[in-house]
Amino acid sequence: MSRKLPPLTTLPAFEAAARHLNFTKAAEELFVTHGAISRAIKNLEQQLGTTLFERGTRSVRLTAVGEPYARAVREALDQLAVATNVATTRRSDTTLTVSTSGGFAGKWLVPRLYRFHRAHSEIDVRVSTTGTLTTFLGDGIDVAIRYGGGDYPGLTSEFLAGEDVSPVCSPRLMEGEHPLRSPEDLKYHTLIRDDYPIDWAAWLDSAGVVGIGSNGGLAFDSYTFAIEAAVQGEGVALGRTMLIEGDLVAGRLIRPFEHALKARSSFYLVYPPEAIRQRKVKAFRDWIFSEIGKSPLAVSGPN
Repeated sequence: MSRKLPPLTTLPAFEAAARHLNFTKAAEELFVTHGAISRAIKNLEQQLGTTLFERGTRSVRLTAVGEPYARAVREALDQLAVATNVATTRRSDTTLTVSTSGGFAGKWLVPRLYRFHRAHSEIDVRVSTTGTLTTFLGDGIDVAIRYGGGDYPGLTSEFLAGEDVSPVCSPRLMEGEHPLRSPEDLKYHTLIRDDYPIDWAAWLDSAGVVGIGSNGGLAFDSYTFAIEAAVQGEGVALGRTMLIEGDLVAGRLIRPFEHALKARSSFYLVYPPEAIRQRKVKAFRDWIFSEIGKSPLAVSGPN
């Protein structure tokens, strides 16, 4: 099939200029001169027979034709970058890089990775918890575990699990002068907080509890640290279903109350559609879904 294509070398210049709405910034990004950007866009406009930018004295803006064309070019370049990354990354056969949150890595993924390694000893797993949302465009990430609504345009998104949120604490807090018998008893204990969207204010409100301050206590920017503080008996934390199941089974934590708040977000396995053709991505995908169906771990690794 014959394709009518524009001069392909002009497209990166056009896409960068359209994104920045500034030829100078586009030139800096692509390490070329302002004149090179201007010539590339003029060449593209001549080939298309239309104007893509309205040029002002100190600014440019996309025309009615240029705006949708810029979106299409950006999507095409993104897809090409992903495909190129998949095709040319030689380490992809032996190294799998997984992007996820520190909490999911520390409380769910890492304690189970020994089982993946036993089944696939030829694949080295690298876990990235930088907090940066990967685009899979040349950043070395093969697959991601995201927490959200599951709508990630241009990517394959597979539901892993939802979660409920409820207070958890060390069994020691069920003893002493103020044992946790009802949610109202939380007023006698330290509330452990982290940066999870569902906070103590939301849970207390859903449980119909009033008169308990939700902003004091201990605060952590790491969910793993918050849960460890609860394990050590420092207070009560909000436990998330998937991330505390191992501690519950081991008896390190308990749920003192039945009431749980359903989270709106869920965990999803996310990767570029082309990536599933890689053996290592397919192996990890099949493994994590098999793990979701298994009983919770009572320990943090093999014995």
